Amino acid sequence: MKERLQKIIAKSGITSRRKAEELIELGCVTVDGKTVNKLGTRVDSKASLIRVSGKPIQLEEKVYILFYKPKGFVTTLCDEFNRPTVMDLLRGVKERVFPVGRLDYDTEGLLLLTNDGDYTNKLIHPKFKVPKVYIAKLKDRVEPEKITVLRRGIRLEDGWTKPAKAVILSQTNAFTVLKITIYEGRKRQVKRMADAIGHPLMELKRIQFGPYSLGTMQKGQWRYVKQYEIRSNGTTHHGDTQGTENIWR
Repeated sequence: MKERLQKIIAKSGITSRRKAEELIELGCVTVDGKTVNKLGTRVDSKASLIRVSGKPIQLEEKVYILFYKPKGFVTTLCDEFNRPTVMDLLRGVKERVFPVGRLDYDTEGLLLLTNDGDYTNKLIHPKFKVPKVYIAKLKDRVEPEKITVLRRGIRLEDGWTKPAKAVILSQTNAFTVLKITIYEGRKRQVKRMADAIGHPLMELKRIQFGPYSLGTMQKGQWRYVKQYEIRSNGTTHHGDTQGTENIWR
């Protein structure tokens, strides 16, 4: 059965479907020795030899991994500045997986890794509005009117943000701890939102991504996702998000 070439590449686990489309358009993909750069080309993966950047792809068994990313690691497979990556901590994982979205170098928390490009697309594409929940520590006391601004949406340099959920967990005159839920995946979005209301971000931790929660995992720990846990929507399937105690454990 023939399928779209970008879908086959995503199924192989080497990248997401969106990235596969970019690779096709760049001329990095060949089918039976011929370069294919037209999106939507249909191919029989069982009868054709497909290569990406000269390497043949192989359809792999799909795996899904939850990982508690510590600070000080980049969310990439390799880094041009030789900084440590999340892959350095995934010892014992035999399958070739890639991160679903990103967490910044100085951000900790829940990260999903998989070799399922289709599932990745369902989690990160803006049209699916998958929730991402963070605990954010902002400088100084944040007044209620600033929280209202976060909930309504903020104009950033790349456009208006979608309305966010924001709840104060604790605060002093020196800082405010918020639980923030966003439905987009812009670069450094929470940090830029905090800057926009005049309260720079001090610390940030993601505790939930779509149906998955950090739960009781410790920094650097990872585990395979069980089949019954896998969902493509934003409904929490298991575990409760943690309370305010031991937020920065």
